[in-house]
Amino acid sequence: MTFLIDAGGDAGAGLADIETGAAAFEALGADAMVVSETRHDAFVAAALAARATSRMQIFTGIAVALARNPMTVAYAANDLQELSGGRFVLGLGSQVQAHIEKRFSMPWSQPAARMAEFIGAVREIWAAWASGERPRHRGEHYTHTLMTPFFDPGPNPHGSPEVWLAAVGERMTATAGAVADGLIAHPFTTPRYLAEVTLPALARGAAEAGRSTPGVALQAFVAMGRDEAEIRQAALATARQIAFYGSTPTYLPVLELHGWGAKQEELNDAIRRGDWGALGGILTEEMVREFAAVGTPEQVAAQLTARYGDAVSRLGFYTPYEVAPELWSALYAALRG
Repeated sequence: MTFLIDAGGDAGAGLADIETGAAAFEALGADAMVVSETRHDAFVAAALAARATSRMQIFTGIAVALARNPMTVAYAANDLQELSGGRFVLGLGSQVQAHIEKRFSMPWSQPAARMAEFIGAVREIWAAWASGERPRHRGEHYTHTLMTPFFDPGPNPHGSPEVWLAAVGERMTATAGAVADGLIAHPFTTPRYLAEVTLPALARGAAEAGRSTPGVALQAFVAMGRDEAEIRQAALATARQIAFYGSTPTYLPVLELHGWGAKQEELNDAIRRGDWGALGGILTEEMVREFAAVGTPEQVAAQLTARYGDAVSRLGFYTPYEVAPELWSALYAALRG
């Protein structure tokens, strides 16, 4: 096995559960805890996970960058790097236009270019704190030129955290190759899309920037159970989540690569009708198994290793259903060999 194991799954369902879940995953031997940003602020969740652990990394997967600005993110990430003793990894994503404009009431334009500048500005702010100099970022989207001693936290004793960038499309993926320490691939992907679209775009962006190709983190869909009944229920819940992503035009290229483009309209129609229960039934078993590893923990581990062992540097698990603790133990043991 060549990848780190990033824990996640259902551990962060509620804020009260994050510390308990993080400690449990560390005890299982996970290399990192991934905290998402859905119902809770990713940085608050990361602080809770950091306080509850002492060894594994804490990884935001992701924090919505374009709902914030580089200065606020620089402060939060710097604090988490100090709080965790140097175990924090800043995972950023752009979100989609509708959410940025209508949920967060923030501007949207040139998302890939804006993200590249955003990451550059965050790093310039960290460098200014480390050196004691004033930040001098004047870009197309952001300006950061004021920093008085009262607001300057000074050098971080653990250095600056790594910055990983989430991407689906080729342009944002190339941006990750050019400016980020790693790519966070979206769970709505397949081994073929990863090999034929994602990895070439990542390498192209890195080459154009004169950099080595960075690593890839993936939260893979997993439908796991102890017997056929549990596996069937897990597969149904997973199919519904895959279908939800598939209904979004942003992810259409993944379906089109496999000749499943027409499914996107079917899924979108079901959502417009409010027929959420129909989503999972629109996908075939072949489609579900292309997106997800399905079976017992041992079978899932074998599928994940075969699919991603040579393609990703960090592997996590997307499980939109409750997972029994013993299943995690069995999966980790199988992956560790």
